[in-house]
Amino acid sequence: MMKRIGSVLPVMAVIVLLISCTPKPATLSSTFPDGTDIPAWFFDTTSVNIDDLGPRFLITDFGAVGDSVTLNTVAIQEAIDHAAAHGGGVVVIPEGRFRTGALFFKPGTHLHVSEGGILLGSDEITDFPIMPSRMEGRCIDYFPAVVNAYGVNGFTISGKGTIDGNGRKYWEAFWQRRKENPQCTNLEVSRPRLVFIRNSDDVTILDVRLQNSGFWTTHLYKCNDVRLINLDIFSPVEPVKAPSTDAIDIDVCTNVLVEGCTLEVNDDAIAIKGGKGPYADADTTNGPNRNIIIRNCDFGFCHSAVTCGSEAIHNRNILVQNCRVQGPSRVLWLKMRPDTPQRYEYITVEGITGEADRLIYAKPWTQFFDLQGRETPPFSISDHITFRNIELKTKIFADIQRSQYDSLRNFTFENLMITTENATLDPAWFEGLTVKNVTVNGTELDD
Repeated sequence: MMKRIGSVLPVMAVIVLLISCTPKPATLSSTFPDGTDIPAWFFDTTSVNIDDLGPRFLITDFGAVGDSVTLNTVAIQEAIDHAAAHGGGVVVIPEGRFRTGALFFKPGTHLHVSEGGILLGSDEITDFPIMPSRMEGRCIDYFPAVVNAYGVNGFTISGKGTIDGNGRKYWEAFWQRRKENPQCTNLEVSRPRLVFIRNSDDVTILDVRLQNSGFWTTHLYKCNDVRLINLDIFSPVEPVKAPSTDAIDIDVCTNVLVEGCTLEVNDDAIAIKGGKGPYADADTTNGPNRNIIIRNCDFGFCHSAVTCGSEAIHNRNILVQNCRVQGPSRVLWLKMRPDTPQRYEYITVEGITGEADRLIYAKPWTQFFDLQGRETPPFSISDHITFRNIELKTKIFADIQRSQYDSLRNFTFENLMITTENATLDPAWFEGLTVKNVTVNGTELDD
């Protein structure tokens, strides 16, 4: 007789149960989850040699003062502009704490933060002039980030130093506003991001520490061929929670590698976005995310290690591989937004070890729900989602709620060892479920 996981297995479900085995680390795949080849570019994690990027421009040579008090926006921007005007090069942040407002890098320029150097964001929002931008799945006028690069192909951020958003004043203002109005939106309180890169290809960010952002930490919009390597991204839970400080937001991008990063923030660690609203798929400012590899990363406390949504219309070929989790509320979160047409497909999570509240969380996301006059919600699909080679301690194995407008298709759980307080895995949730070599609380599932 077939053993069950917390619930009866309906006849209609497609089930395959084989003998349990111990999970093994995943070998690096040569193909994406949909079977297409992974380009060799994804396996190149070579460090940036700033000597290859042109001359160095030390910001102190342009009058910057590293005392954490002096506002250095003009001096640092002058260094950037001077580098651009002289054929490009590397703007260097030396040892010290250099306070600044919004900076705008130009084609041919790069940023290097030296060990012991801190680029410190201003906590005065007036140092971030409102301009056309992108936030929460919409192109709107909003505040820029501390570090901005628009149309800067080949842009790099490197070094062993720190970019610090100095966000506490913004966080306190947000929680005060939320106390006054529990329904307030994230955009009601004015606060800047830490890094915003848009319409740029061949981007590399590596080795730096990114911390204490006022809003999202690293936002990539309409970028291709981006490598984020050996980053340490942090925002606190105490003494003041840092709201909406996602570590990495991938927004309408193709070919993104996140390799060897440590991520601990008071929101989603990696959020894959792309637009929201009942007609979001017809808006040319929105679009899909394709070919995202997240590999050899460590996830501490966060709302989710990897999230699809809540502003997303099409995410395809997401590979999360050989990562360690110690504290996320969810490993994979599928935010099924009922006011937005969504398709999340060909997502594989494998080689995961550690502890999280939930392995998979998939439920309708109704915050700020708005059909904008549409009579019925658009349909959303999650298809070909695979969990493989995972050893995890959880509170809830699978936390899933599906509405009539959602479809969860072709889910696979293979080579899992799960310890959990709630072992339910109900086949009625899925249109096609395969379970292979799974052990839950020491019980082997077999034929």
